[in-house]
Amino acid sequence: MKPTLNRSWLVGQDIPAAKILEFPEKVMQFGTGVLLRALPDHFIHKANLEGIFKGRIVMIKSTQRGDADVHIQQDCLYTTVFAGVRNGQTVQETMLNSSVSRILQANDQWEEVLALASSKDLQVIISNTTEVGLQYVAEDIRAGVPVSFPGKLLAVLHSRFIKTSGDVNAGLVIIPTELLPDNGSLLKSILNKLAAHNDLDKSFIEWLNTANYFCSSLVDRIVPGKPTPTIRAELEEKLPYTDNAMIMAEPYGLWAIEGDAKVRELLSFHTADPGCIIEEDITIYRELKLRLLNATHTLCCAYAIRAGFEPVIDAMNDPSFRSFIEGMMKEEIALCIPYDIPQERIIAFANEVIDRFSNPYLQHRWLSISVQYSSKMKMRALPLLNRYHQKFNHIPPRMREGLLAFLEFIKPVRKEGEQYFGLMNGKEYLIDDSNAGIFYEATDREQILSYVSLWGTRIEWMLDDSYQS
Repeated sequence: MKPTLNRSWLVGQDIPAAKILEFPEKVMQFGTGVLLRALPDHFIHKANLEGIFKGRIVMIKSTQRGDADVHIQQDCLYTTVFAGVRNGQTVQETMLNSSVSRILQANDQWEEVLALASSKDLQVIISNTTEVGLQYVAEDIRAGVPVSFPGKLLAVLHSRFIKTSGDVNAGLVIIPTELLPDNGSLLKSILNKLAAHNDLDKSFIEWLNTANYFCSSLVDRIVPGKPTPTIRAELEEKLPYTDNAMIMAEPYGLWAIEGDAKVRELLSFHTADPGCIIEEDITIYRELKLRLLNATHTLCCAYAIRAGFEPVIDAMNDPSFRSFIEGMMKEEIALCIPYDIPQERIIAFANEVIDRFSNPYLQHRWLSISVQYSSKMKMRALPLLNRYHQKFNHIPPRMREGLLAFLEFIKPVRKEGEQYFGLMNGKEYLIDDSNAGIFYEATDREQILSYVSLWGTRIEWMLDDSYQS
């Protein structure tokens, strides 16, 4: 019987992951989810293996959801399986991650959290508390454990300020990874508002804003979580241990962090992987992801469902659909991204997206992509259609087909209680969209596109590919 992966097993092994165990705790991480473990924590682990960053992570578990017992039993060691397509070739790689030193439960171990806050080794705070977690809550941060993540973070920073006597060199690099635009600036503004609500000293507020770096960031990696039973069984035959915390992720990974030369110096781990990028403006990465990955998903979703495909991989295995989606990205979207990006860079990113869509280990379903379809269409795709028309004075054919399929998909055929249902290919489906009621009342697709309050402008002209302005 194989031993369970834990510290006792690892220290007896002559492998690089064992040497990391003695590195100091340099990172406080709010969140224990699989995205953090497969992306930031992976980059930090890779840097540790190369002797670059030499720092470990303390995870702060802020909610009662989920079970940390398996991670604690394994001393926070876990295996990441990277499975997917890279440069058109199927790959499967594993890495034993030893970057996490311990997990603290905020509600039960708050004093230990505050003790870590004053550590001279601490340099970085990372968070992923979902978009809902990055909101202002008016609360007293000194009355026990704050409820909100910003409240906890402000308490941590205030404690550090007090314990270090306001040392300007004790400031930290703070990187939220929640999927919100300018998340670093947003978090900083929330903390300032909360500091004013708590009537904190002006000297602390000055330290908060001048000694610390709040870095907006963008994360991008699909992390399904636990491997399928088949993959897990295959891997456990090869591994010398049993790992109950194993996770699976796609090979592609991006962590774009907004920061200057000083931030790059402090976050030395970024040099260990080309997917970890620190630049003063990360808009280009957000645009590429939003338009080439997200907008392509949105414009192809109903078109794929109408063609009878359920998971994305089935559509990508069909030569005709694959040609459709590649043509849309490289011959239409690439020409109308509302940002000045070199075409060769756009095409390179498009090829990476094709690899990601073609991942045989992922069962990403088109119907799941259709959730809140109308808001996705408005934000991701309509600006591309409008810009293409402005540049070339006609509507691109593939994107127009995607829009037409969307209009067919989004029109409910019946209502049951507060739920709306559509019908395509003889199959009924739930329309999970907050605007479904509006579409139910619409008489036709022209009326759906005429709702200025919904789309911000009249866009029914997009239905006519011969329209000339």
